[in-house]
Amino acid sequence: MASRQLDEKTVTGLVAEAAAAPSMHNAQPWRFRYLTGERVLLLRADPERAMPRSDPDNRALHIGCGAALFNLRVAAVHANLLPETRLLPEPRDPLLLAAVHLADDAGRPRDEDLARLHPAIRRRHTSRHPFTEKDVPEDVRSTLQDAAEREGAVLLFPDPWHAETVLDLIRDAESRDTLDPDASEDLVSWTRLGPEAQTAVDGVPEYAFGPRKWDGKAPVRDFAGRRRVADRGTATFEHTPHLALLSTPGDGPADWLRAGQALERVLLEATLAELATSLTSHALEDRALRLLARDPASGVGQVQMVLRLGYGPTGPATPRRPVRDVLEIV
Repeated sequence: MASRQLDEKTVTGLVAEAAAAPSMHNAQPWRFRYLTGERVLLLRADPERAMPRSDPDNRALHIGCGAALFNLRVAAVHANLLPETRLLPEPRDPLLLAAVHLADDAGRPRDEDLARLHPAIRRRHTSRHPFTEKDVPEDVRSTLQDAAEREGAVLLFPDPWHAETVLDLIRDAESRDTLDPDASEDLVSWTRLGPEAQTAVDGVPEYAFGPRKWDGKAPVRDFAGRRRVADRGTATFEHTPHLALLSTPGDGPADWLRAGQALERVLLEATLAELATSLTSHALEDRALRLLARDPASGVGQVQMVLRLGYGPTGPATPRRPVRDVLEIV
């Protein structure tokens, strides 16, 4: 029996939910192309949204696109479709990151573990506010670690000595940026101040910066830098932040796409567990520093993201590009 064609509203809805994923500086570096006759949705990298200074090998770009791919899988299952995914399906076209065949479920059991994450897609927001010092329960940590493992990654909760090493690396990266006047070029390009913040469809608007850190050790990047932001206060952040390190076995484009899917799966699980989250890859933008962030006990794996978890404000929603700007239907 021939499969039914998907209507434009369904495809548009899937892409809208995919595009709710996090990406470096909210650049949203993805494009989608839907092949109607084949019922295949192609995910492509958008090189115009790359960050040559802070992400020269496009690692973060791939991670963001991987997160969007995971949201797409969740949204498809919620719509009673079976997403059959191939990563990097055309070696001669490195910008083509994934092809997703949206098959009918045809009575086959759907992946309930994916389906139950659907409500968290729109609830997940990055929080740049202080969290409490309350511990994350062990059962919640186990759930998050299992989420990463399901996508071929490892989520490590570092011991205090290792966590302090990671925080030192982040501080080193901040100091390096202070000495290099061009280091903040990408950050400045992707932040939105004043009236622009109210009309932006991408980037990090000033209302999402959070307060300036007065005290504490939480790794929260200051998107304002030395620029003035009206009515922005200061706050004391956690002195013992709860960190998690997301790692993959390898460090190539396919690994980065898997890392992005694992990251989003962890973030959606954390959202359902009422945890607030923020991300930093500041110390990971240099591969030499990235190696130093690894688990000192095993010395293996490639750290792709540092997560900060805790209980506190969830943060505001950040803007998204209209679907018509990122989706082509043919």
